[in-house]
Amino acid sequence: MPVRFQFVIDCADPDRLARFWAAALGYELAPVPDGFATWNDFYRELGVPEEELVDGADRISDPEGHGPSIWFHVVPDAKVVKNRLHLDIHASGERTDPIETRRKRVDAEASRLAGLGATITGALSEEGLDHYAVGMKDPEGNEFDIN
Repeated sequence: MPVRFQFVIDCADPDRLARFWAAALGYELAPVPDGFATWNDFYRELGVPEEELVDGADRISDPEGHGPSIWFHVVPDAKVVKNRLHLDIHASGERTDPIETRRKRVDAEASRLAGLGATITGALSEEGLDHYAVGMKDPEGNEFDIN
């Protein structure tokens, strides 16, 4: 039986990343649990110390309930090395679509996300391969790909 899980991204500014990734993935800011006015009220009930609470959003969820929830966890240290895990956002369409069509879709999505604060690091393609992707970094420098 599969287990349920959430994806956690360490960061300095959870509200900024929550809003970026919600827009990138078609997610929404996670609704507050029933019986609580805010997420911080919920966290207080769990016993989270006041100094660990943050203003703004720190969770996103798939509005259709298919994808995992994502929690943006504040950590004091900055990102200094390449991620060992990253997201691939599939925007190109089907493998049966012409490569030029897929390339245009990937480039359009990369441009959209750059407009939201991401950085394009470069195209990921090799001569002779029927594959095209664009490497990117989110607003805090976490790597991800559009393919």
